[in-house]
Amino acid sequence: MPPAPDLIFTRRFSMGHRLIHGASESCALPHGHNEFVTVRLEATSPRPLDGAGNMVVSFRDAKSAWHRFVDERLDHALQLAEDDPLLGWFETHEPHRAARIVVTPGDPTTEMMACLMKAKLDVMLAAAGGILRCTAITLQETPTNTVEFSGDPLPFLPAPRPPERCWWRRADMSIRD
Repeated sequence: MPPAPDLIFTRRFSMGHRLIHGASESCALPHGHNEFVTVRLEATSPRPLDGAGNMVVSFRDAKSAWHRFVDERLDHALQLAEDDPLLGWFETHEPHRAARIVVTPGDPTTEMMACLMKAKLDVMLAAAGGILRCTAITLQETPTNTVEFSGDPLPFLPAPRPPERCWWRRADMSIRD
């Protein structure tokens, strides 16, 4: 059977972050980007179109949980490394805002976020019945800086830790542990 059609979805979100571990000095100051995340999904069991519904799953069903995650958790969130002193400041002085901080193992670079987002989407799709799988995720930080990731992101993430301490390994709306 020839390859089945892929489903491709793009979502825009705004974010803020800072990079404190060796990036340029300008990246060490909090700043933001308007990003685009594009996911490529394929059926885990491809089959011919049936002549009636003609889809593996509706677009709405395929993208609703992911778009909700991007809109409610990533859009206008601050991304900080788990050892960033700003995280402690927010937890002490503005705990209600600390809940909106995406916490990453090391700097929240575009490469890191692409891997974490791919891992999160993988578990979300598995929890939704495994009808679809993500074959690639593309994160465009700026019109000239884009990261694409395909494959298993877990071997690329730093220092293995128990899955229960990895928000990216849970099929929920969490963005920190």
